[in-house]
Amino acid sequence: MKFITKSMDIEEIVEKFPETIGPMQDMGVQCLVCGEPVWGTLEEKVKEKGLPMDTVVERLNRVVSEKNKQNK
Repeated sequence: MKFITKSMDIEEIVEKFPETIGPMQDMGVQCLVCGEPVWGTLEEKVKEKGLPMDTVVERLNRVVSEKNKQNK
């Protein structure tokens, strides 16, 4: 199941799925500045870093999926 897409705003991802903040930071995708979400889409930030889009989206969706399994 897909929770996160490349066209989503970083702010929306951080708000809906705070468990993705650590993984995004680990991959070098800036998602917070001084505790506030970064503006722009996931796609824009991933392209800035030159990372493989599909890999980033898959990893973030895996994190959300695992979190949902733990909460059941």
